[in-house]
Amino acid sequence: MSCCALQIAGLVCGGVGMVGTLAATAMPQWRVSAFIDGNIVVFETIWEGLWMDCISQLGIRLQCKFYDSLLALSPSLEVFRALMCIAMGLSIIAFLMGIAGVKYTRQTKEDPQGVSVFMLTAGIAFLLTGILVLIPVSWTGGSIIRDFYDPNVPVPLKRELGAALYVGWVSSALLITAGAMYCSFWCLADTSPKSRYQSPSRHRWQKRDFGGGKSLSMHAYV
Repeated sequence: MSCCALQIAGLVCGGVGMVGTLAATAMPQWRVSAFIDGNIVVFETIWEGLWMDCISQLGIRLQCKFYDSLLALSPSLEVFRALMCIAMGLSIIAFLMGIAGVKYTRQTKEDPQGVSVFMLTAGIAFLLTGILVLIPVSWTGGSIIRDFYDPNVPVPLKRELGAALYVGWVSSALLITAGAMYCSFWCLADTSPKSRYQSPSRHRWQKRDFGGGKSLSMHAYV
């Protein structure tokens, strides 16, 4: 029962983390314009994401534009795109493997080794997804904080942490938690069959007389 609860909890955390990964990848609020010092132009907010930048005017009108050329992007942005796309694919695969593991556990309870294959694959995929999401999100957050406190950066170019970064951090934590749960279940499923192979009992040491007589124990020769 505890193993099933662990599977379901890991599946829920992994599913929420998968949705958060998809949302963080698509959201344009990675870098948000900062209003500091004498900057009184507050009716216009600039959002910068992985795929587009948007301008919000008083929260009523929103204009978004995809980046024109892939070659004109910075190398870091291209790497972040690739990492988030890989993370999306891995999160979907991990979630499907988790569902298959739950169904296989309910249908076949006598083969824990088969269940552990699904659990191990899902756990590793969830852990890798969480790490892949954490890298671009943390890197972007660190660069925003560094530029914010850098006096050489002009005030109009300073940015603040966007909502997509917080979504990415929460999703990464959930994915790593789900991976840890599935790896823990794999360890439990891998060690449980060993309890079946106990030490030989006394009746294995007993010998039956070929003449059809009573069986003699090894203790009889002592």
